[in-house]
Amino acid sequence: MNTYYVDLHIHIGRTASGKPVKITGAKTLTLTNILKESSKTKGLDMVGVIDCHVPEVLDELEQAIEQQQMMEHPEGGIITNDITLLLGSELEIYDERCHGPIHVLVFLPTIQTMRTFSKWLESRVKNITLSSQRIYETGTELQTFVKELGGMFITAHAFTPFKSLYGKGVQKSLREVFDPDLIDAVELGLSADTKMADQLAELHCYPYVTNSDAHSLGKIAREYQIIRMNAPTFTELKKAFKEEDGRGIIANFGLNPLLGKYYQTTCANCFHPIENEQNPCQMCGHQQKIKGVSDRIQELKTASTPPSNRPPYIYQVPLEFIPGLGKKTYQKLLDHFGTEMRVLHGTTEEELTEVIGPKVAHLIVLARTGQLSIHAGGGGRYGKVDSYPTIDTK
Repeated sequence: MNTYYVDLHIHIGRTASGKPVKITGAKTLTLTNILKESSKTKGLDMVGVIDCHVPEVLDELEQAIEQQQMMEHPEGGIITNDITLLLGSELEIYDERCHGPIHVLVFLPTIQTMRTFSKWLESRVKNITLSSQRIYETGTELQTFVKELGGMFITAHAFTPFKSLYGKGVQKSLREVFDPDLIDAVELGLSADTKMADQLAELHCYPYVTNSDAHSLGKIAREYQIIRMNAPTFTELKKAFKEEDGRGIIANFGLNPLLGKYYQTTCANCFHPIENEQNPCQMCGHQQKIKGVSDRIQELKTASTPPSNRPPYIYQVPLEFIPGLGKKTYQKLLDHFGTEMRVLHGTTEEELTEVIGPKVAHLIVLARTGQLSIHAGGGGRYGKVDSYPTIDTK
């Protein structure tokens, strides 16, 4: 059994012909570029591309298979250039049972099953060619159909203030929207970690996934997980979520929640941190607030003791957040070590120092263990690495 680096939430910005898919996604975020960046630069082994319901994307995949540039694995997934593509779809639920919108991720094993799903969706969304469309069905009806197709169902970025299961301040339980038995995993989002999520007792039975939700090539693998499986396939991932026969998530690598956009509650006008939501902002007097994930979880808290079998959640500060690590230094690292995964997991401080000098090398090592000082984000603005220790560079 082997271990694999996996990021299950990557958007497509444009199709091969240049048509938009994720409107807010970068134009360079094409299927070809995603697979190249994920494999050659990031060092991932499996990626979930969550706009595969788009007919032109499916056409592109089928054409690549016909030209023998890709192949479908018998256990599900598309194999190309030492990386597996999982066929996914992100959808938005907003029905009479909930006060959404709520985003979810769907994964299916084959192009054929995704074609079937896409045709089913076409009469239930306004534009099948775009990403993250609102589906005019209940959450349970969507879950049921996904399971009929042999698919997996994951709640997306579960705690963010907008477009998530718990974020709006109305839902207090996933049972209000979904069939709990038809959920395969819960995606934490950039502003939450395992310790925070485990304060909700109803989540203790689910595996947690940490994904990038990438809207540009550079954001791929800012969060990911290491998963133990026999092979990087759909079937093996499904078994890993159930921890069958030694399979499972070994570790989640995610942002320190302080770096996320929505960790703390802030003023909606000036983004100043808010400690008492009942009072107006002390900086500008504005009344409207954007509730932070940390405060929202405290409202929902139903447990104080986490499950004993959780894999470790390791704070992973992306290289782009490291002070002093610009484009030239980044390229030096890639030229020497090959991929980001190699830089982050397979190098010693001495090896890094030889390439980029002691100061930035030391920061990368500190980032691996969550020792960098973080200024918390909120209100839609990322946190920052705002200080670091002085070291002897002689």
